Amino acid sequence: MSARDGFAAPKGATGKGAAPETLDPIEKASRDELAALQLERLKWSLQHAYDNVAHYKQAFDAAGVHPSDLKQLSDLSRFPFTTKKELRENYPYGLFAVPMRDIVRVHASSGTTGLPTVVGYTRNDIAMWGSVVARSLRAAGGTPDDIILNSYGYGLFTGGLGAHYGGEALGATVIPMGGGNTEKQIQLIREFKPTMMMATPSYMLTVADGLQEQGIDPASTTLRIGVFGAEPWTNEMRREIETRLGIDAIDIYGLSEVIGPGVACECIETKDGPHIWEDHFYPEIIDPVTGEVLPDGTPGELVFTSLSKEALPIIRYRTRDLTMLLPGTARTMRRMGKITGRSDDMLIIRGVNVFPTQIEEIILRHDSLCGHYQLQITRPGHMDELTVLAEVRHDLSDGLNDAQRSKIAAEVRHEIKSRVGVSADVHIVETGRIERTQVGKAKRVIDKRPKG
Repeated sequence: MSARDGFAAPKGATGKGAAPETLDPIEKASRDELAALQLERLKWSLQHAYDNVAHYKQAFDAAGVHPSDLKQLSDLSRFPFTTKKELRENYPYGLFAVPMRDIVRVHASSGTTGLPTVVGYTRNDIAMWGSVVARSLRAAGGTPDDIILNSYGYGLFTGGLGAHYGGEALGATVIPMGGGNTEKQIQLIREFKPTMMMATPSYMLTVADGLQEQGIDPASTTLRIGVFGAEPWTNEMRREIETRLGIDAIDIYGLSEVIGPGVACECIETKDGPHIWEDHFYPEIIDPVTGEVLPDGTPGELVFTSLSKEALPIIRYRTRDLTMLLPGTARTMRRMGKITGRSDDMLIIRGVNVFPTQIEEIILRHDSLCGHYQLQITRPGHMDELTVLAEVRHDLSDGLNDAQRSKIAAEVRHEIKSRVGVSADVHIVETGRIERTQVGKAKRVIDKRPKG
């Protein structure tokens, strides 16, 4: 993908009037034109998977469907789902649809809860991936004139290299810092003067804390845009980041099984949910219990089918992310609503379904609190107990007395009970009390309940 000129929003802009001037033609195609392309590519992807991956041939045959049965996009609902279970059962290369001599790169998940999920890429896959990340960065307000500090982890994790090659495809300058080493990150921000930063949102707050500890106003740097992903985050978290750092905070979405970062991204001129690049990734929303396809605007579990991947075609992959599909605004392609949690990360506390993002929204409604928090669940007897730790803002850490902290804790406790429906023991703690994430995703939940 060639570098494209665009309109750069001024530092600290809210996105108004910050739309890039040049779009890929498909970004402004009509819904009918997009659907025709999707149908053509979907037919190819189903046939490619059926012909070249034993698992998909067996799964399609068992479900009584054949790629030729796809006459319209809605026919996709007749085909079976793919889950992490199938990826792990075919570890490491069993779902690859091309010979290894055509695989130019392999990525994998961390495998902390079982065998890692392994993803392969052909040369064409890598080019496509770079193009959708470049499109994402351009949608976020990036231009070839930007200097991008890439603070996603490099290695088997898709974030670092995915963001890196997308930045280069945009024509921007990329600083391949990787995750962690906050002091070095701050040194690079001060001396290399990046204008964009890519990281997890929780790590961006860690960087803001580090800047303040060095006596630097986080809003005084050259950064103007932050592109954040790899963990769910709320609009309250966006407000916290934008207020503290004086930047536009943009949500990028992706997962390794589908491609990596760049499956969807917000547009800076609207910041109303990531637009899905539907010319390469076909989305569905299903009922997480029944598997029924739900209409746009209805909350459920996000499912993706790849439309152009060669090495690892993925058919109806259940992401476990809970969201909804919404009409396009800044682009023709549909948007994702903010992810409210994951169907497999939902906590059940005394019979109440609880998502960490619900607690985050409540905490960040309080101007005296920041985005560093942790949920601890224990079961000392027969009942679950929830403890919430929430940090005060860095500039207030020494300025709140015990009575003020108790008052804030009582307010948060009341809101959790009334909004979420579960009782919690809330502690307002000083800055730095909660362990910081250095690489990857924040550890928001500590579940100490006995297993089994």
